[in-house]
Amino acid sequence: MEKNQDIILDIQDKPRLPQWFSLSIQHLFAMFGSTILVPMLVGLSPAVALASSGLGTLAYILITKGKVPAYLGSSFAFIKPLKTAGSTAAAMMGTFMAGIVYCIVALVIKKAGYKWLMRVLPPVVVGPVIIVIGLGIAATACDMAMYQNYGASPQELIYSPKHIGIALATLAITIISSSFLKGFFRIIPILMGIVGGYIISVIAGIVNFDPVIKAHWIEMPDLVFPFISYKPIFSWSIFFLMVPVAVVTLSEHIGHQLVLSKVVGKDLVAKPGLGPSILGDGASIIIASLIGGPPTTTYGENIGVLAITKAYSVFVIGGAAVLAICFSFIGKISALLSTIPTCVMGGVSILLFGIIASSGLRMLVDNKVDFSLNRNLIISSVILVIGIGGAYLKLTKNLELSSMALAAIIGVILNLVLPGRPKEEINMFE
Repeated sequence: MEKNQDIILDIQDKPRLPQWFSLSIQHLFAMFGSTILVPMLVGLSPAVALASSGLGTLAYILITKGKVPAYLGSSFAFIKPLKTAGSTAAAMMGTFMAGIVYCIVALVIKKAGYKWLMRVLPPVVVGPVIIVIGLGIAATACDMAMYQNYGASPQELIYSPKHIGIALATLAITIISSSFLKGFFRIIPILMGIVGGYIISVIAGIVNFDPVIKAHWIEMPDLVFPFISYKPIFSWSIFFLMVPVAVVTLSEHIGHQLVLSKVVGKDLVAKPGLGPSILGDGASIIIASLIGGPPTTTYGENIGVLAITKAYSVFVIGGAAVLAICFSFIGKISALLSTIPTCVMGGVSILLFGIIASSGLRMLVDNKVDFSLNRNLIISSVILVIGIGGAYLKLTKNLELSSMALAAIIGVILNLVLPGRPKEEINMFE
C-alpha cells in the first residue's frame, strides 16, 4: 500500500503543542454530536458517554500499541437493544457481554485469522441486518420530532406543529451542512444540525435554561458502577438482545479498518492486525459498561477528519480523548446538553437512522450482491421481514429472542445451509 507523501503527521509523530490542541479539538467536534446523541436517545448520561469514549479510545490506543489512529464513540447500532433493556443495570450488563464477545472474537482471530468471520457474516447477511437496525428505530425519530411531550404514554402524546417545524428545520440544517459545506464543516453535520436546531428552539421559546444556571462549572458526571450503583445479574434475555448486534458491528469495525488503511497508506489489517484492533474495541465497550456509558465503536467521522487534515498521529487522537474526558467534568456543559429539546434530536435522528439503513443497502451494492440468485433473495427477504416486522421467539417465560436477534441468527443459518454459496466463502477456512 503506497504511503501518502503529503502527510502532515505520521501515525506515531508527536505534534507541537499549539498544533496538537487545534487538531485534537477538531476530532472532538467531529465525534461530539453523534456521541452525545446515543445516550440522550436511550436515557443514559451524555457526560458519561463522553468520559467512556475518551477512556475507551485511550485504552484502544494502548492495546494497539499506538499503531491505529482511531477514535471510538457511541454506537448507533445498539440504540434499540439499549432502549429495550428496561433498566440501566440490564443495559450495562448487556454492554459488558457485548464487549466480552469482541474480546473472544479477537482471540479467535489471533489464532485463525479473520476470514472465518466474513464467511459467517457475508454482506448478504450483514447488509439487511444493518437495514433492520436503522429502520427498526425509525419510529423513535419521528415521535421525537412530532410530540412536545415525547416519552409519555401513547394516549397522552401531544402533537405539536411547532416541534415538528423545529425538527424539520434541524434536519434541513444537517442536510445542508452535509451536502454544501466544505472541508471540516462537512464532517460535522450532526453537530451543526444540533447547534442550529438549538438556536431555533431558543428563539421559539421552548428551552429552559434553569438547569444550566444552577449547575456548577466542575461536576462529577453521573457515573454508574456495578456492585455500587446496581447489582449485576446475568440474563439470557439481555444476552440475546445485545450479542447478535455486537456480532454484526464487528463487520462494521473491519470495514472501518479497511477504509482507515487506505487513508493513512498503511495496511492496518496486516499490522498491527484485526485481533488487537477488535480487542481494543472490546476493551472500550467493557470500560463503558463499568461506568454507565453506551457501547462504543470506531467512528467514520474521525476517519474523515484524518483524510482532510492528513495528520494521522495517535497523539492527536489521544488528545481528543483527553479533551472528551475533561468536557465530561464540566457541569455547565452537561446541563446545557440536558436542555436540548427532543424535537432537535428527532430532526437529526431522521437523517442518522436513515443513513444507518442506507449504509446496509450500500454494503449490498458495493459488494455486488446478486439478487437474481434465489438464495440471496431469500436470505435478505427473511431478515428484513422478521427484523422490521417485529417477530420474536419466546423460548421460556423470561427469555425471548428479539426481532433483530432472531433476524440475524436466521440470516446466518440460511447463508450457511442454502446451496449456491460463493466458493470464496467456502474456502475461507483453508
